[in-house]
Amino acid sequence: MMRVAVIDDEPLARSGVTSRLAAHADIALAGEYGDGPSALAGITADAPDLVFIDVQMPGLSGLDVLAALPAHQRPMAILLTAFDGFAVRAFELQAIDYLLKPIDDERFAEALDRARRAWPYRGRDSMGAAAAEPNAPTVAEYATRFAIRLGRRRAFVNAGDVQWIEADGDYATLHVGDRTYLLRESLNRLSERLDPARFVRVHRSTIVRIDCVSELQPLSNRDAMLRLHDGTPLRASRTHIGTLLDRLRDHGRSMVE
Repeated sequence: MMRVAVIDDEPLARSGVTSRLAAHADIALAGEYGDGPSALAGITADAPDLVFIDVQMPGLSGLDVLAALPAHQRPMAILLTAFDGFAVRAFELQAIDYLLKPIDDERFAEALDRARRAWPYRGRDSMGAAAAEPNAPTVAEYATRFAIRLGRRRAFVNAGDVQWIEADGDYATLHVGDRTYLLRESLNRLSERLDPARFVRVHRSTIVRIDCVSELQPLSNRDAMLRLHDGTPLRASRTHIGTLLDRLRDHGRSMVE
């Protein structure tokens, strides 16, 4: 069960969020806070999985609260704001989404679903992650190379050489440097066979190798523009942003360790 805290200096705003959360059986309310300092103390003590947090609060703002937490202690966050001008900072703090006030029920449900999808990758509940993906391949079972038909010949491409993959109808195109290879496999099926520690789906038609991403620029519609190390621009849809940010964070941590 996902534990959620609600942080807003307006009691009516807090009750609006908590009443919506009450309709979801897989959500447990971990706490309510009306100001930044108490929220910071509560998050540190109770470690909720997700927070709905108001951006603009007197004293310590919602963004200040998140920034004050070490990255490994920072919960998933859905920002609450009356102004659509915090996208860049939201991405920097790895926010799952942000909701404009007054909150729309459909957008609220969409943001909560995004948090559900990202939760297994946060590493706070390994049993929950295992239950969410009971048939996931083991590391040894992930694809390490692909057999490519080239006329009457067959070539082999190492998965570690693939920089990104795009859908081509029922096929997938592998991008390896300045060369492309057509693989007779759908992107959906391919995404299940790739190691999620190395590859991440960023769009319904695109998969990227995580260590090839050099830049992420948020867009006003909550999508993002990626740039790979070779300069290739790729669009990441808002549906996949949460997972992408988690994988980029995990990759950066592994590089440091």
